[in-house]
Amino acid sequence: MLGRNRKTHSVTTIKTDSMNLQVCLAKTWKQSDGSVWAGRDVFTHCLVVGQVAQALIAQMPTWLRDAFYPEGSSLVAACHDDGKVSPTFQYKIYKNLSQIPRDIWEIIQGHTLDENKLWGGHAGVSQATLAHINAGKYIAEIAGQHHGWSPNLGARQAASEVFGGDAWLTQRMALIQQLKVELNQEFPVIQTPLHAKLIAGLTTVADWIGSGQLFDNPSQDWQPQIAQAISNAGFTPPKIKANLTFQQIFGFEPKEAQTQLFELADQPGVYILEAPMGLGKTEAALYAAYRLLSQNKATGLYFALPTQLTSEKIHERVAHFLNEILESGSLHNNPILLHGQAWLKQQMGEDAAPGGAWFSQGKKGILAPFAVGTIDQALMAVLHVKHGFVRTFGLAGKVVILDEVHTYDAYTGTIMDELVDALRQLHCTVIILSATLTQERRQTLLRSPVCSDAYPLISGQFSQGDLSCILHEIPVKPSSAQNVAIQLEADTDNAIEEALNRAEQGQQVLWIENTVAEAQALFLTISARASAISVDTGLLHSRFTQTHRQINEDKWVNLFGKVGWPERQQHGRILVGTQVLEQSLDIDADFLITRAAPTDMIFQRLGRLWRHDNPQRHLSAKQEAWVLAPDLAQATENPSKYFGNSAYVYSPYVLCRTLEVWQDLTQVRLPQHIRPLIEATYQSRKESGKLANYLQEISAFKHKQRNLALQGMSTIGRGKPDDSVKTRYSEQETVEVFLCKGIEFNQVHQNQKGTWIMFSNEQREFYPHNGRAFGHAAWRELAAKLQLNLVKVAIHTAPKKVPQSSLSWLKDYLYLGHPDESSDAKIRIALIREDDLLTSVDGSAQINDKYSLSYNGWMGYQSQKNI
Repeated sequence: MLGRNRKTHSVTTIKTDSMNLQVCLAKTWKQSDGSVWAGRDVFTHCLVVGQVAQALIAQMPTWLRDAFYPEGSSLVAACHDDGKVSPTFQYKIYKNLSQIPRDIWEIIQGHTLDENKLWGGHAGVSQATLAHINAGKYIAEIAGQHHGWSPNLGARQAASEVFGGDAWLTQRMALIQQLKVELNQEFPVIQTPLHAKLIAGLTTVADWIGSGQLFDNPSQDWQPQIAQAISNAGFTPPKIKANLTFQQIFGFEPKEAQTQLFELADQPGVYILEAPMGLGKTEAALYAAYRLLSQNKATGLYFALPTQLTSEKIHERVAHFLNEILESGSLHNNPILLHGQAWLKQQMGEDAAPGGAWFSQGKKGILAPFAVGTIDQALMAVLHVKHGFVRTFGLAGKVVILDEVHTYDAYTGTIMDELVDALRQLHCTVIILSATLTQERRQTLLRSPVCSDAYPLISGQFSQGDLSCILHEIPVKPSSAQNVAIQLEADTDNAIEEALNRAEQGQQVLWIENTVAEAQALFLTISARASAISVDTGLLHSRFTQTHRQINEDKWVNLFGKVGWPERQQHGRILVGTQVLEQSLDIDADFLITRAAPTDMIFQRLGRLWRHDNPQRHLSAKQEAWVLAPDLAQATENPSKYFGNSAYVYSPYVLCRTLEVWQDLTQVRLPQHIRPLIEATYQSRKESGKLANYLQEISAFKHKQRNLALQGMSTIGRGKPDDSVKTRYSEQETVEVFLCKGIEFNQVHQNQKGTWIMFSNEQREFYPHNGRAFGHAAWRELAAKLQLNLVKVAIHTAPKKVPQSSLSWLKDYLYLGHPDESSDAKIRIALIREDDLLTSVDGSAQINDKYSLSYNGWMGYQSQKNI
C-alpha cells in the first residue's frame, strides 16, 4: 500500500540503518470505511506547514510583520515535525496502517512506544535536534512545544539511541537542510520570550492548517491548496469600508463621550472609558476599532466579556457593526462568524479538529479576525497553559476591548495587568470599559499616576512615539442625572410580596441573587404564586446548557428590552437571576430587587433599572430599588449568618463596608454618586474589632491570590492544561457535564457503526465511531451540537467521574483529556429522565454520593443534598 498514491518532493537520500526520508511518514489518511492509508511524508508535511506560515505572514500588515516576523520565521514553523524522523514515531504511525510494508516494518518493529511520552514524543526529538545544530535561542523550544507541551528531555540528546542514534540524526539534519533550500531561508534571531511566543503561535496555527483535510491525500498537488486552506480556516484579511461616520454605522449621532474616546484612541495604546450604564460605551469602543481597522492600524477585534453567559445580544451588536463596516466581498461579512459555534466549523487539523483540545468556541474564537469571547481566553495568553502562545498569536495587532473590568477580583486583576502590558508590546489597542472603576485600579492598569477624579472620564496612553509617556485624562460632561429611590430591606418575604404586587400592577420586575441555588429556590417560590395572578416568571443563571440558556435569554432580554416595549403593558413579569443579569445585557426593569453585594456590583445592577426612555413603561412604576441587606451591627458580628451565602461569594469585609455606605441612603443620584460611593467603600483605612479581623483576612487572601496569579505567568516553557491554571480564583473546582435524554450504542446507520444520541430538545443525531465518515463538514456540525449540551458545574455536585475508555464513542467529537494526564475523562455525563432526575448512562440513579441531581430547561442544573 505504501507504494500506491505516493507523491513527494525530491529529497536527499542518505543510505543508513535508518529509513529513507521518502518513506518517513508524518500523517496517516483515514478513509470513510475506517481503513487507514499512508498520508504525507515528513518532508512534504513540513514544507506545507512552512509555506502556510509564509502565506500567513505575507497577508499581515507591514508594521506587524516587520515588528515580529523576520525572515526565517516560516523556516522555524517548517522544522516543527523534524522529530518525526525517528524510529519510535515511525513505529507508531506504520503500526496504525491497515497494510504495513514488510521491508519497512523490519527496520522499525523493535522500537516500542513505552517510553515515548517521557520525552514528549516526536516534538521532543525535534527540540533535541534543533538544539544540537544550534538553531538559535528559543527555536528548539518552539518546535518542542508545538503541541502545547514542552518536552522533558532529561539527559537525552539528539544522537541518543532512543532517538535512533547517529543514523536517524543524520536524516533529521538532512531534512532541515532541505527545508532551508526549499524555503530559501536561514533561522531568524528571536529577541524576547514574548517574541518567541508569537513565532510559536504561528508555528502551531500553520501546523493545524497544514494538517487539514485539503492535504490528506498524498497523491494530490498540495501547493494550490494553501490559499484555500487558509481561507477555510478563517484567516482571510477583512475588507473594510472607508470613511464611514458613526451615524452611518449605528444610526444615530455620537454623544460627546463617544466622540472624545474615538478621537483619542487613534493609535495603539491603552484607553479607559469610565461612564455610567447606558451611555453607549460599546458603540464608542467599536467605532474607535473601526477607525483603526480602516486606517490599517489594527488587524482585527477581540471583544472580551466577563463570562460565557454574557449575552448573545453582544454578538448581535458586533454582527451588526461588521455588516456595516465590511465590504460585501469580505469573507467575514456574514455575522454567523460571530455566533458562539460558528468558529468551530473552520477547518484546521490536529488539536483544532473535533475531539481535540482546542475544539471549543472560546479557544478557537480568539484566532478569528473578529470575535466575541470571554476575558479568560485573553488572560491565558500570559499564563502557563497549553497553547497559551496560540492565544498570544491570535491577539497580536488587534483592538482588544475589555468590558466590565470592575468585576474582577485581585487574582484576575493581577493577570489582567500582565495581559494589558503584553498587549501594549504586541501593538494592540486596548480599550477598557467600566462603569465602576476605582482610582487605584485605573492607575494600575495605566501603569501611570492618575490625577483626575472626574466622572465620567476618559484616560489614555499611547504605546509608541514621543507622546507615549504622557497620560491623557479627559473629563466628560455627565448626562442628565437620574434619581433612584433606595430602600434597604431585611425581610425576603416582604420583598417577595412587593415583587408580586408590582408585577400584578403590570410592572416588569428584576430580582438578582448572588448564588444559583438561591435564585432557583426563589424562582420556585415566586412562580408558584405568580401563575395565579397572570404574572410571567423567568430564570437566568449560569447552569443551563447553551441551548437552553440561549432560548431563555432571547425570550427575556427581548421582553425586558426595546423589542418587548409593545408587549410590556400586556401583563407584569418577574425575572429572577444571578450576576449574569448585571453584565452586558440590555434589559430595562421597572423595579429592581437585589441581594446585598459590593457597591460596584450594586451600581451595575442599578444600570438595568429604567435603562431607556420607555414610553410604554407602566404608570405605577417608580425608579426604585430594594437592597436585601441585614442590620450592619448584626452582620459585622456574624457575616455568614446574616449575609448568608453571599458571604462566601463576596468578602465579608467588603460587604460590611458596602452596607456601612448604603445603610442611611434613601436615594442615589446617577452618575454623580458613583465615584464617591465606590471610593468610600474601597478606600484604605485602619480598622478595629471584627472589621480588623475581616480586613486581615481579605488582605491575606488578596496576597495569596496575587501569588497564585504570578505563579501562573507564562514564559516560553512547559504549559499546563487550561483547567489546571485558573484565570479567576475559586476554592471550588468545576467540571463540564454532557447532558442528553437517551443513548443507543452499537447502532448502524448508512452502513456506519455508531451511537444515536437524543438531546434534551428531543432531537436525535447519529454519531458514527469514525467522525469523518460523513465528511468533515458533518463531523464539525455533530461536534458543535455536543458543545451546545454541556453545562459547567461545581465538581462536588457533578456526576461521578468515568474513565476515558468508557466514553471512546465520543472521542472523535469531544475532548476527553490527554491520556498521559489522567485516565479519567475531563467531562462527566448524565442522562435526563422524564422526571428530570439525572442518572448514569447505565440507568443508575446513584450518580453522586451526596447530592440528588436534576436538570430541565426552565430551572437548569440542580443539586439537592441527600438527607
